Amino acid sequence: MRLPKQLLIASNHKPFYSLSDFYKETYGEKVYKIAIDGGFTCPNRDGSLHSSGCIFCSSSGSGDFASRKSLNMEEKVKQGKQLLVTKTKAEKFIVYFQSYTNTYDTPDNLSTIYNSALIDDSIVGLSIATRPDCIDKDVINVLKELKLKTDVYIELGLQSIHESSATFIRRGYDLPIYDQAVQMLNDAGIPIITHVIIGLPHETRDDIINTVNYITSQNIQGIKLQLLHILTDTDLYKYYLEHPFPILSEADYIQLVVDLIEIIPSDIVIHRLTGDGPKDLLHEPKWSLNKRHVLNGISKKFKELNAYQGRLKEVHND
Repeated sequence: MRLPKQLLIASNHKPFYSLSDFYKETYGEKVYKIAIDGGFTCPNRDGSLHSSGCIFCSSSGSGDFASRKSLNMEEKVKQGKQLLVTKTKAEKFIVYFQSYTNTYDTPDNLSTIYNSALIDDSIVGLSIATRPDCIDKDVINVLKELKLKTDVYIELGLQSIHESSATFIRRGYDLPIYDQAVQMLNDAGIPIITHVIIGLPHETRDDIINTVNYITSQNIQGIKLQLLHILTDTDLYKYYLEHPFPILSEADYIQLVVDLIEIIPSDIVIHRLTGDGPKDLLHEPKWSLNKRHVLNGISKKFKELNAYQGRLKEVHND
């Protein structure tokens, strides 16, 4: 009999269900992401909703490490793949459409762009970052056709369930829109990874816990926990200079991440524990520049507390 993943995590001394573990289970080996700028824009930037993006979003559309060179899609993927092969000897890859809103285009253009990323059999899937208000029937039809050829993952930028935070960050859609997108993707059988920002101004510990409880009560397959970065080319930076707000300390962040993972059902994949901020743009928190130190701190805290994913939550049922 196969043990529930919650018990496997505890018995194997693995504190959480990592993306690396998921990839090894699914593809039989380590898989690497090729971060790509697909050439999209965003309704929060092209004037449809706003012209400056979400308040925390950099000029690169939260794709600061994605390839933005003026190459066609095939060449971008080839270049990204070659860099990883040289560095890691990798053999399998997922193309990650990271920058801006990657379902915000006509169905024909979306299909052309996505399919052009499938350059050879080493590309085992596409992970597509987008907004819930840019998921509709036409997009779903494109994704359903695409998943006949490769694995498809959709990453939804929710950040918070709280209306005050959504207004502050200029998210541009209400929570029911997220719920609707989740349902449509569930009906199409497309896995969902939801993004959450930790450290938004005026949000309490309970607010963040409520956000995580809400999204993990639905049928999602993954979650990204993202530390709030204040980058100098964002409106959040301007706001912070005029209205300074408390920044989480490294110790507080580490404790909060562990606490959150303990309430996340054990079959939901943890795709991210913190995040990267470009050194030349990061204003706060400075401690996040040493990402390895943060990750080691999280690992140490799990051991100190004998904590593990799902310890405070029953096994997630789809």
